[in-house]
Amino acid sequence: MSKPILFLKDASIFQGDNLVLSDINIEINKGEFVYLIGKTGTGKSSFMKTLYGDLPLTKGEGNIVDYDLKQLKEKDIPFLRRKLGVVFQDFKLLTDRTINENLLFVLKATGWKDKSEMNTRVEEVLNKVGMKTKGFKFPHELSGGEQQRIAIARALLNNPELILADEPTGNLDPQTSVEVMEVLQDINKNGNTILMATHDYALLLKYPSKTLKCDEGQIFEVVQRKN
Repeated sequence: MSKPILFLKDASIFQGDNLVLSDINIEINKGEFVYLIGKTGTGKSSFMKTLYGDLPLTKGEGNIVDYDLKQLKEKDIPFLRRKLGVVFQDFKLLTDRTINENLLFVLKATGWKDKSEMNTRVEEVLNKVGMKTKGFKFPHELSGGEQQRIAIARALLNNPELILADEPTGNLDPQTSVEVMEVLQDINKNGNTILMATHDYALLLKYPSKTLKCDEGQIFEVVQRKN
């Protein structure tokens, strides 16, 4: 049995001294597409932040892409994030440079050196999200849905073992949300593991998958009812 990409055992998540979630016991295996749902303020973002090293795990056990979250040191975080692809609700693109420059900037920052390899990789990820003709444009010249596709392309640059998508459709209209979701579904079919926080229940109905719910300080798996 292969080791889970992410597991937490008896874990509690704190924001400062404030207990946000307790007694978390979950695992996510390679190739899964998992939703994380829950109302605003139930701890979804704090949970995600713990996974990519923004909040420390101080209680319980946790392991993500072979990093022990309990033992995670400041100097480990950039290396952890190379093995994760993180997609944010607000795109976080650098507005003063083109899409290609945005992506090349990330590759440089994560240790890539060879220019032609970098250019090839940028082309590959843009192709994967259906944006290969948009590399010369600036973020403000793209629609919200296009910017989110670029953000997904950026998350794919280093062949991550796990993609954490934090409300990736939160700022998008329903039609664009479906388009972005289709991109994520395709990426998942190609073998990428995805954990997606969302409160867009229409997407859950359209693309049913394993679902974790944050509620009343807990995270638990929701059993999908079969129609």
